[in-house]
Amino acid sequence: MRIAMLLCMTFGSPWAVAEDDARIVTVGQAIYSQTCIACHGVNGKGAIPGVADLTDGEGALAKSDEELLTSITEGFQSPGSVLAMPPKGGNPTLTKEDEKAVLAYLRTQFGVSGPSSRETSTP
Repeated sequence: MRIAMLLCMTFGSPWAVAEDDARIVTVGQAIYSQTCIACHGVNGKGAIPGVADLTDGEGALAKSDEELLTSITEGFQSPGSVLAMPPKGGNPTLTKEDEKAVLAYLRTQFGVSGPSSRETSTP
């Protein structure tokens, strides 16, 4: 028991990490509901023609976290589409932490994982 307590004090509790992750996803969900849902829809399939289907395993969420965070921050226009996502989804008050929370929510809600950092980094 003492060893378990020492390990938790040294490395942190795994339950604390899980609670923090859940909190981040909850924050991301709230932001998605306020900022993203009008275009991407409740189910992530896109509420308007030309908007990315976030449930497509080979679509937008197949990109790395770094690529997606850049798209969220700077905005994005799909080639051939007349629609463009504005920077920060049109919400200039979003912080980097907010953007990461939205991405955590998207990955959790729509079950699409991006490539690992090893797959996207060059030697």
